Amino acid sequence: MQYLGEHLWPGRLGHFFAILTFAASLVALISFFKSAQAKTPDEQNSWRRMGRVAYRVNVFSVFAVLVTIFYIVSNRLFEYNFAWEHSSKALKFQYVLACIWEAQEGSFLLWTIWTCVLGSILMRTAGKWESPVMTVMSFAQFCLATMIMGIYLFGGKIGLNPFILVRQTEMGMRAPIFSQPNYLSIPQMQDGQGLNALLQNYWMVIHPPVLFLGFSSTVVPFAFAIAGLWKKEFGTWTRAALPWTLFSACILGTGVMMGAAWAYEALSFGGYWAWDPVENASMVPWLVMVAGLHTQVIYNATGHSLRATYFFLLTQFILVLYSTFLTRSGILGDLSVHAFVGAGMNVQLCMFLGVFLVPAYALFIARYRQIPHIAKEEATDSREFWMFIGSLVLFLSAAYVIISTSLPVINLVKDKKVAIDDQPFTYNRIEIFIAILIGIFTAFGQYLKYKGTGKGVLLKKLGPPTAIALAISLAVSIWGGIHYDKYGAGFLAAIHIALFASIYAVVANFAYIRTGLKWNWRAAGGSIAHIGFGVMLVGILISSAKKQVLSYNTEGVRFANADPKQDPLENISMVKGVRMDINKYWATYLGDDSLDQRSQTRYYHIHFQDKLNNHQFDLYPNLMKNTKGMEGGSPNPDKYHYWDRDIFMYITGFSPHDEQNDTAQFKPQALKLKDTAFYSRGYMILDTVIKNPDNGKYHFGPNDTALMAKLTVVTRDTMRYTATPVIYIKNNQPHFLNDTVFAQDLALRFNKITDDQRVELGMKESTDMVPFIAAKVLEFPQINILWLGTIIMIIGFVMSLLWRRRQARVKMEVK
Repeated sequence: MQYLGEHLWPGRLGHFFAILTFAASLVALISFFKSAQAKTPDEQNSWRRMGRVAYRVNVFSVFAVLVTIFYIVSNRLFEYNFAWEHSSKALKFQYVLACIWEAQEGSFLLWTIWTCVLGSILMRTAGKWESPVMTVMSFAQFCLATMIMGIYLFGGKIGLNPFILVRQTEMGMRAPIFSQPNYLSIPQMQDGQGLNALLQNYWMVIHPPVLFLGFSSTVVPFAFAIAGLWKKEFGTWTRAALPWTLFSACILGTGVMMGAAWAYEALSFGGYWAWDPVENASMVPWLVMVAGLHTQVIYNATGHSLRATYFFLLTQFILVLYSTFLTRSGILGDLSVHAFVGAGMNVQLCMFLGVFLVPAYALFIARYRQIPHIAKEEATDSREFWMFIGSLVLFLSAAYVIISTSLPVINLVKDKKVAIDDQPFTYNRIEIFIAILIGIFTAFGQYLKYKGTGKGVLLKKLGPPTAIALAISLAVSIWGGIHYDKYGAGFLAAIHIALFASIYAVVANFAYIRTGLKWNWRAAGGSIAHIGFGVMLVGILISSAKKQVLSYNTEGVRFANADPKQDPLENISMVKGVRMDINKYWATYLGDDSLDQRSQTRYYHIHFQDKLNNHQFDLYPNLMKNTKGMEGGSPNPDKYHYWDRDIFMYITGFSPHDEQNDTAQFKPQALKLKDTAFYSRGYMILDTVIKNPDNGKYHFGPNDTALMAKLTVVTRDTMRYTATPVIYIKNNQPHFLNDTVFAQDLALRFNKITDDQRVELGMKESTDMVPFIAAKVLEFPQINILWLGTIIMIIGFVMSLLWRRRQARVKMEVK
C-alpha cells in the first residue's frame, strides 16, 4: 500500500546512521584491542590508527542520529512514533530537546553522545594508555549503540528504534486506521501526545545533559582501572586518571543537585529531596566515586589504598549501570516520578550490566594478589588513615541506600515482601550519623600529615577552629529555633551534633587555608570543596529540621478531587476573594487564568501579606494539563524568596466553577434557636445569633448593623461543620455574606428576621459553587544555604581539577 503524506527519508537516513554507529564502534573496539595487545610499535600504531578512524566515524554517526531526530521532532512529523508519542504542536520550542531525552532511546542517545565526546578527548590526551582505555570506551559505545538499533535478531528485539513509524508499532499494526493510505489526515494523527507535563520545565532542558555527562564520565576512571589490571601496570595509571575522577565527581554531583533543584522547582515533593528511588540511584555512584577519589589521592601520596581504589572505581561505574536497570526496567514505575516505564528491554539491560560487572570483578579478583600493597598498616595519626576511614564510611552509606532502594528487586525473588513504612526516616536515621562522621573527618583530616603527625600538633592547630565551631553551633542550637522532635529527643540530638560537625567542617577547612596553605588559593580546591560540602549539610539540616507547614486545615474539609497522597490536614481551602489566615501571613485567592493556552496551563493568583510588617507578594502556582491521554493536571509550585527563607506553595485541589451552569436557587427556611432543618445529605442546627460579629472571619464594630447566624451542619456520616452566614445593613440596603460548606456542596444565606422573630435562612445545594482551591504552603528557612554550599563545592572540585592538571604538567616538564 502506498501511504500518502509520509516523510520516509529522515527515518531511513537516521536508522542507517544508527546501524553505522553500531558497526563503527565494533570496529573501533576490535582495533583498539588489537593495538593494546600488539607486540611491536608498528603493529600497535597501525591498529590504533584504524581504531581512531572507526571511532570518529562512530562520533559522526551518533551526531547524525541526533540531528535527524531533532529534525523529525521540530517539524512535527507525527507519522514517526518518536514525534507522535513525545511531542505535540503545542510544545514550546525550548522543550524540543527535553522531549528527545524523555524517551528511553533518546536518553540512551544522550549518553552515547557524551561518551563520544569523552572518547574523542581521550584519543588526544591518554598517551600510552590510549589503546587499553579506548578499548573499554569503545566497548561501552558498542553496548550503548545496541540500545538505539531497534532490530530483530533470531526472534528477539535489540534496542529501540527511534525512527519507527506509528503504524509499525505493535499498537499501530492492530489499529484499523492504518489500513487507510491517507491515515495522516485522520484527526488522531494531526497532533502528538505531548511531553510529560512535569518535564516542561527549564531545568529539564539542562539537568539531563549534565547528569548524563556525569554518567558517561564514570566510565573513564573505570576504563583506566581496567587498563591497569589488564596490562598489569597496577599503579602507574592513577595520576593520569585523577583529573578524570575529579571531573566525573564534579559533573555527576552537579547533575544530582540540578535534579534536586528541578524537584524543588517543579514537583510537589514539598522540597528538594524525598529519597525517591531514582534520586538515590543517581546519588549512590557519586558517593562511591568520591570514596574512590580520596583513596586515589592516598595512593598517589603514600602508596596505600590501591586495592581500595580499584574496588571503588570499578564499583561506581557498575552502580551507574545498575541504576540504569532500576530506572529503565519499569520496576520503579510506581515508586518514582522520574522512572521510565518498562519498554521490554529488561533482558538487554541485565546483559548491559552483566557484560561489565562479571569481567571487571573477575579481572579484579584474578589480579588482586598482584596489586601492590604495603603490609604495614597506616598510622592512626596519619592523613591517609582517616581519609580511608572516610572513604569507607561513604561506601557504607552508599551500600545502605542502594540496598534499601533495591527492595522492589529483592521482593521479586522473596516470598515475604519487604516494605518501607516511613521512607524518609528510613534513610535519615542512618544518614544523619554519616553526616556527623564525614563532617568531623573533613574538619580535622587535612591538618594531619601523610605517614604520621607529631604529638600535640593536631591539638594546637585544631584548638581555635574547634572552639569557634562549637560556639557558632551552640548559638544556632540555642537561638536557631531547631525543635524537630517528630522522631524523639534522640534524633533531635543527632541533628544538633550533625550541625556542629557541619559547621566544624566549614570553619576548620577555612582555617586550614590560612594556616596550612598560607592563602595559596590555587592549592585550596580540596578545602573549598569540603567547605562547600559542610555548608550544604548546614543548609540541609536547617531547612529540613525547621521546615514548617503553614497551611493547616482547621475546617476539616476534604475534597473529592484532591491528591490522595496529601495529608488533608496540611491543605487549606481558599475561597476566591476571601482573605485566609495562613500562620504568619494573610493570603487571598484572587482568581485563575489560563494565561498559557498553548500548554494548557492554568495559573492561580494568590496574594500574601506578612502580618508582622505588612510586606506583600504574589505567588502563581499552576496546574498543567496532563498529556498522553491522562486525566487531571500536574501541579507546579511557586515560591517567594526571602534572603533567609522560601515560601513554597502548590495546588492540591480545586473546584471546576461554571456560574452559568449554577441554576440552583436559595430555598427559604425559618428557624428558631436550636431548631433543626434538613438538607439532602444531613441536617443543621441554629445554635445562636450574634450581633456585629468581630472574629477572625468578620470584623464589624459597635456602630454597624450586622447579624451572624451560627449553625452546626451535621452530615450523614456524623461529620460536623460550622457555618456562619451574615446579613448587614449598608446605605439602608441589606447585604449578604453567604457561607458555604464545600464538602457538602451547601451554601447558606441569612435572609432576614421574620415578624415572629425567627431566622429565615436560604439554603442552596449545588455542585457549581464559588471557586475555591486547596493548597499546601510551606516555609523553608535558610534554603539558600544549601544552594550556596552546592556552588562552593563545585567550585572546589574545579579548582582541584585545575591544580592537579597543573601539577601533572610540571612533573612532565621536569622529566
